[in-house]
Amino acid sequence: MIAPVERPALSQPSVAVVPLPGSTEQPVRTESSAALEATPAVLLLADGTLLRGLAFGARGTVVGEVVFNTGMSGYQEVMTDPSYAGQLVTFTYPELGNTGVNGQDLEASHPHVRGVIARELSPMASSWRAEEALEPWLQRHGVVGIRGVDTRALVRHLREGGAINGIISSEGLAPTELLRQVRSAPSMAGLNLAASVSTAQSYRWSSLCGADFDTRLQPQPTTPYRVVAIDFGIKRAILERLVAHGCEVTVLAADASVEQVLAHRPEGVFLSNGPGDPAAVASGIALARDLLQQRDLPLFGICLGHQILGLALGGSTFKLGYGHRGLNHPCGSPGNVEITSQNHGFALDGASLPGDRVRITHLNLNDRTVAAMEMVEQPVFGVQYHPEASPGPHDGDHHFQRFTELMARRR
Repeated sequence: MIAPVERPALSQPSVAVVPLPGSTEQPVRTESSAALEATPAVLLLADGTLLRGLAFGARGTVVGEVVFNTGMSGYQEVMTDPSYAGQLVTFTYPELGNTGVNGQDLEASHPHVRGVIARELSPMASSWRAEEALEPWLQRHGVVGIRGVDTRALVRHLREGGAINGIISSEGLAPTELLRQVRSAPSMAGLNLAASVSTAQSYRWSSLCGADFDTRLQPQPTTPYRVVAIDFGIKRAILERLVAHGCEVTVLAADASVEQVLAHRPEGVFLSNGPGDPAAVASGIALARDLLQQRDLPLFGICLGHQILGLALGGSTFKLGYGHRGLNHPCGSPGNVEITSQNHGFALDGASLPGDRVRITHLNLNDRTVAAMEMVEQPVFGVQYHPEASPGPHDGDHHFQRFTELMARRR
């Protein structure tokens, strides 16, 4: 087993907190399109830090956890990933909108981010795949954004002090009122958001990636593997990779019972990614415990699903200071390193996992947190990062092959 190191305590913020202005004067608002393009907006953090900018996307007021993503591409996949539900996402890449949006890069039918924070917004899209510009797409889906803020200073503040609740507003509300709203909002710790993004009814998935330049197809079995996927906020790219590796997938809701799962006679069960605190997803943890009683049934979890597996095995999770959200996180073991795509704010405590039943196979090489694990005597494993790589590098795609190999052995 790879031993994780003890995590250090978070330091106090080193960035000066901007004092709240004493004035409650509201900006003048007008309905003209020219004025709308220059509508003032503010981002106020729960610690009192205030940043001023301009609105883009939908106009309004939204509260959520302020986090940051360090990827240089893939903003559309990030915005539609259900794992970002309840969050205001800061993009460290200095300009958004360059490549527009298209129907093939959606991870869900609509954006799940609660708000977007950007340095600059490109006035035009320059991609042969673009079907729509970013801003009207955000407006159509009601996603509030702020641009023109110093995202570098904001990210440094979050790295030092940790992820924190914040509020974006382009409605001219007084800072004192915004501070009241943001400080009354619940913390991400303890929130079960999986139920809010899960499917309302079961469905079958048999589609591959729509982009014809994605050549990651695998040899198909004569008979597809019957897989039940539990939707805690599943990404379309994960479903597409399961199909590419020879699976026929039935997707069930987050509160599915073990009887409902087994009624489909699965050869393997997949536990998906999703938002919120894994320890709060009681029904998912209970389901995983029940499925572990089927000792020969392969189980595979990604991100939240990986954490739920660890909790079902008796482990515990903790909230990371500012999370792992980007496309270049190194994970692995000595002599075996993968560059990975990540999006999570919680992690498994490696020391809490039962050492006689669980082996830690991968660590995040930046902070030595648990990146992957497996059961010693059962066909069960979990991966904290995102091997479907949407967006991101393809180093981890072999985990899907491992899942199908476990099902082939069971046959």
